[in-house]
Amino acid sequence: MERRTITPRPDWQRTVEEQGIVYPLTRHPDGSLRPYWDESAHYVFSLPEVEALEETVEELHTMCLAAAGHLVEHGRLADLGITDPRVAAAVTESWHRRAELPSVYGRFDLHYDGTGPAKMLEYNADTPTSLVEAASAQWFWMEERFPGADQWNSLHERLVDTWRKQAGLLPPGPLHFAHSSADELGEDLMTVAYLKETAEQAGLDTDWLSMEEIGWDTLSGRFVDNRLRFIRAIFKLYPWEWLTTDEFAGHVLDTLDNGGGTGSTLWVEPAWKMLLSNKALLAILWELYPGHPNLLPAYLDGPRELAATTGYAAKPLLGREGEGVTLHPPGGAAPPASGETCCYQALAPLPVFDGNHVVLGAWVVGDEAAGLGIRESSGLITDSYARFLPHVIL
Repeated sequence: MERRTITPRPDWQRTVEEQGIVYPLTRHPDGSLRPYWDESAHYVFSLPEVEALEETVEELHTMCLAAAGHLVEHGRLADLGITDPRVAAAVTESWHRRAELPSVYGRFDLHYDGTGPAKMLEYNADTPTSLVEAASAQWFWMEERFPGADQWNSLHERLVDTWRKQAGLLPPGPLHFAHSSADELGEDLMTVAYLKETAEQAGLDTDWLSMEEIGWDTLSGRFVDNRLRFIRAIFKLYPWEWLTTDEFAGHVLDTLDNGGGTGSTLWVEPAWKMLLSNKALLAILWELYPGHPNLLPAYLDGPRELAATTGYAAKPLLGREGEGVTLHPPGGAAPPASGETCCYQALAPLPVFDGNHVVLGAWVVGDEAAGLGIRESSGLITDSYARFLPHVIL
């Protein structure tokens, strides 16, 4: 793994915008606009490195599924903060019927510097973004800048194939695709638009709307779209923890189709993905696989020995883009109580390349490792000001 600088392509901003990254720049707190898509540098990997990372990702995914099964079988959903009996029942039924429910993709965030085993930082298997840049824009960048090179990137083909294989699990009618109109940058919109395109290439009938446009027909007791058609199946880029606590949460649970044909709306990703997109999973994994080379020690009841040895990261169970994460070096004073339930994971400062802190985003599609996206940040927490850089295999 190596970081190399390179001159950006002429008119690169227009190029990537045409490829779906309508958010190529990020406005920082000082008011300045700086590249989010950053092709002033790129990362180079060897093929053996990538093959080893692929094996690691698929092993971690298998372990995560086993941990999810453990949580359900032992009645431990409260460890994830899932205490509402109706939500717990929906997640449990969804897990037991998972073979009947479409499930598409997820993204691991990994600590990796090219010298040691990759370490799992977290798993977003419900609403991961940075998909358009990983699947599409960096592929086109490679073809233009490094023709003849390769890339860890089979995302597009695997997405199309996964939709095609799971088409039989969908009810008749269009598969709706929904994003939240509260997203002002356009990232959610373009992610959903791209996934919709892959579903269409798989031969599915699709339509789309925003989450805010979803209606409720009181006469039929059904969700309807902005053309008053029943919504029988919908892909949502909207976290389940919001879906089950918003004003319409009762309707979601009342009409949830968990593959048994008893409900009216089938949601993709399914409710059991709540088991994987929760930081408590990190502690459950360490409990089930203590000492595993691709895991960091993690606990739910406090930092334990980490406070004096490695230090720790306190991660709220739910949240994205580093929101609420605090870092605590070894031997430091105990932080003030925040009142928010956290997972305490061993501190593993992100690798630094040319002064940039790097995290690997490794994608899973249809239970298989499918590609890589790289984000850099100025600080130790990968937040909303991080930059996306492409990569190649040479």
